[in-house]
Amino acid sequence: MMSADGVFNDPSRLTGLPVYDKDGDKIGNVGQVYVGDRTGRPEWVTVKTGLFGMNETLVPLAGARRAGEDIHVPYARETVKEAPRLAADEHLDPGQEKQLYQHYGLATTGADMGMTEARGTAAAGTGTESGAGTGMSTAARPGMAGTAAGAGMPAGTGQATAGSQGRAMAGMRGAEPGEGKASQAEELIRSEEQLHVSTEEHEIGHARLRKVVVTENVTTSVPLSHEEVRVIHEAIAPEDRSRMGRSAISEAQTEVTLHAEQPVISKETIPVERVRMETEKVTEQKEVSADVRKERIEYDTDQTGQDFGGRRGRGR
Repeated sequence: MMSADGVFNDPSRLTGLPVYDKDGDKIGNVGQVYVGDRTGRPEWVTVKTGLFGMNETLVPLAGARRAGEDIHVPYARETVKEAPRLAADEHLDPGQEKQLYQHYGLATTGADMGMTEARGTAAAGTGTESGAGTGMSTAARPGMAGTAAGAGMPAGTGQATAGSQGRAMAGMRGAEPGEGKASQAEELIRSEEQLHVSTEEHEIGHARLRKVVVTENVTTSVPLSHEEVRVIHEAIAPEDRSRMGRSAISEAQTEVTLHAEQPVISKETIPVERVRMETEKVTEQKEVSADVRKERIEYDTDQTGQDFGGRRGRGR
């Protein structure tokens, strides 16, 4: 049964509303609304899923309820996302329709299966019908040919007969008001700055070799020899006296030349050492720091109603 809330009686009030699963997790936003051919009330909606809402998944409003500006359906998010999806200009063949009803465990009569896109406006003289009884149809948008295909269904089976082979779901996606905003609200890209450090070589100075002359005093020891006079008295033996003969006593003088070594200083220049310059690369660890920016995702909601209080959280 549909909720008694009037929001399910006015298709225009459903478009763009967020849809949450039975656990309160958001599935997407309402794209298009389909009303029952007999009841004229919204019975199915498409929920925009996938990247940027490029796909639309049909969700029944049976058992759904409204909490504030949100719609809560009695299905898990994965159940909805795994349902048959509708892309732009995709045709809904009988096999897909059968899978759709079986996927949600719906057992309805053929009359209940008939539904029409609430926002479409049929172009006069362009619609065609085939088959008998009631079936699913989509109304053409302005300037587009509408196509309707009827298919009778046994009561309670939820299966289409061969008469539904001609039915198609064309123009399921188009330029919907606020569609871009809804898609952007579902997903944000978080970015952050990363620190990358590299090195480059710079000239920091010059080194030179310069030769200067310095004078220092050098002291060294040199061995020097010299002659000295020593007086030796030696007695004359008797046998030698006869050979010397007799001599008169008189004064006499003799002379001896003495010699001595003296230092002679000379200087010589000789090569003693080779001095050169060379460079050597030395690597050391040095810590560097810088400020980096990153985005943080925060979320909040003003959900109201039983079992759905306001939420606020913070991402990474």
